[in-house]
Amino acid sequence: MSKTYDRAYFDKWYRSPAHRVGSRAELARKVAMVVHLAEYYLARPLRNVLDVGCGEAAWRAPLLQLRPKLAYRGLDASEYVVARYGRSRNIGLATFGQLAELRFDERYDLVVCSDMLHYVPAREVARGLSGFVDLLEGLAFIEVFTARDDPGGDTQGFIARAPAWYRARFAAAGLLACGSHAYLSPRLSRSVAALECLPARA
Repeated sequence: MSKTYDRAYFDKWYRSPAHRVGSRAELARKVAMVVHLAEYYLARPLRNVLDVGCGEAAWRAPLLQLRPKLAYRGLDASEYVVARYGRSRNIGLATFGQLAELRFDERYDLVVCSDMLHYVPAREVARGLSGFVDLLEGLAFIEVFTARDDPGGDTQGFIARAPAWYRARFAAAGLLACGSHAYLSPRLSRSVAALECLPARA
């Protein structure tokens, strides 16, 4: 059965007390961790963020609370999301695979891809990653769950891949693992210590 990312989907998984996973406080802590980690490696405040598979842009408000002048751009494949929030929250219509071709006027200090790649077919993951580092100036937060994890929440369409599957593909894309779902652009590779980051190899 194909999934529809409509208002009912987001009401259930993001707003319903009986089904939602996580809380606003938990998200705020996660966003704060990612912002400060990105700024540590960039050695300056964040200027812009690209949020891929952003849904209704849950990350936008806590990001702007921390950095009010931040330029936020979201991308999502949900026509509902773009119709309802595209203009007010700066969300464009795009799939992960389209990162292979999508380019903007600037690269992004932070690229967020939270809790969505484990629903994406393998061919589309590979296609999107082929263009990933061209969009990334600093740090990517790629939160993904594997066959070893209990993803919780919405398991319809969950693809239980081995951790090594993702590590191999992230490494092939040139991303450097630095822990807690965070990966550095190869542009920062000369500014990190030998044991600080490793290629995300299997």
